[in-house]
Amino acid sequence: MTKSNQPKSSSTISLSTKCNGWGMGKDLDEKNCPISCVDFQAKYQKFGAYFYNPPKQEGAQKTITLTFDNGYENGFTEKILDTLDKKQVKAVFFLTGDYAKKNAPIIEKMVSKNHVLGNHSQTHPSMPGISVEKMKSEIQTLHKTIMEKFGVEMTLFRPPKGEFSEQSLAVTQEMGYKSIFWSFAYADWDPKKQPDENEALNSLKSHLHDGAIYLLHTVSQTNANILADFIDHAKSQGYEFIVQMQQ
Repeated sequence: MTKSNQPKSSSTISLSTKCNGWGMGKDLDEKNCPISCVDFQAKYQKFGAYFYNPPKQEGAQKTITLTFDNGYENGFTEKILDTLDKKQVKAVFFLTGDYAKKNAPIIEKMVSKNHVLGNHSQTHPSMPGISVEKMKSEIQTLHKTIMEKFGVEMTLFRPPKGEFSEQSLAVTQEMGYKSIFWSFAYADWDPKKQPDENEALNSLKSHLHDGAIYLLHTVSQTNANILADFIDHAKSQGYEFIVQMQQ
């Protein structure tokens, strides 16, 4: 795991351990981006944290980053992968240790299609609620598993539950990772309470903004069914789908 230009372990001791819960809020700027994303990006970018994916320069093609959280398999990930392949779009899939253990063929398909594997921790704990040693173990255990099984060295981390502290962000950075939050998410994670497809699609469309990071869950049948239409709409509005963090 890379550690260049990153804080030493001792430097994390004095950092705040206060737990912050991330939610992008409803207030938007003139570009339709949540104001909280811009504010938090400015505050925490020194720790390698991304709350949206800031555009490189004014006037460049608008971008969106699709990310999926994979806590467990519910039978829809392969349909999502097939749609992404058909539409020639790459995405980031954030995996937990349990998912990596039980779903090797699906992960192999992700890798074969050149999607990005992200680290969502080994056991999905709230990072601010555990020791520094445990934080490192949560990241490194899954990192090692993915490297050994699939030959992929992950560099993107999504904090479980969207909870973080200055200390947990610094530890994550020290482990060679960027912390990836989101600038759009909605209630898609409960298989028994799936959102209406038309309402969900309209929500995804109406929240488009340059540098958007969308958080979706692969357990959602709604997401699997509306993904192709959403991709077509975003492309029609001039958006390019990317997986690189631009700053």
